[in-house]
Amino acid sequence: MDIFTMDWLSFFIVGIGTMLLVGELLVKAKGIFAFLGVSLITLYFYAYLDPSMFFIMAIIYFLGIILIFIDGELINDGTLAGIGAILMIVSVGLSSPNWIVGLYAIIGVVIGAACSFLWLKMLPRRNMWTKIPLIDRLTDDQGYSSINTDYHQLVGQKGIALTNLRPVGTIKINQNEYSAISNGYWIQQNAEIIVKQVDGTRILVDALDKYKE
Repeated sequence: MDIFTMDWLSFFIVGIGTMLLVGELLVKAKGIFAFLGVSLITLYFYAYLDPSMFFIMAIIYFLGIILIFIDGELINDGTLAGIGAILMIVSVGLSSPNWIVGLYAIIGVVIGAACSFLWLKMLPRRNMWTKIPLIDRLTDDQGYSSINTDYHQLVGQKGIALTNLRPVGTIKINQNEYSAISNGYWIQQNAEIIVKQVDGTRILVDALDKYKE
């Protein structure tokens, strides 16, 4: 029996391939993850896709990876990364011979991308996504030195968001402007904020309405 007639196999091929490719963007894997990930995704398209659509769908998938890379390296607001993720899902979904294989493949993309963050626990990370607090908390005991001790006086103070925090933006407290970062979510411009934590020159804020009953 041809192994590729087993519908569930698409989940593992796409899932592991996506985990390796996204992992290559997150950690320093010396290209090994990229090679293995590209090989697995190419195998998926070759095994399940009509030859006439092979290059089109492969290009769409890898364009998604490129957009995620550009977002993490240059922009850091999540927009291109979101578009890239959609392209990856669409490419594996539309390239499947039936809806069952497509569903397994789409689940593989989602779970594979999510599991890729486990590489951050095992390998040195790349200098990407520096504006997005994916894993680290901004604490002194994890290596963030207190460069400006005056900033610690801001803890507990309230102000407003001068720009959207996505999650990085500008806030205003006592007529002074500061660069701040939200706790992993967007805060709209002109929203009231409260400073929850300071490490060095990094100011971590929350939306004040979270604490209003």
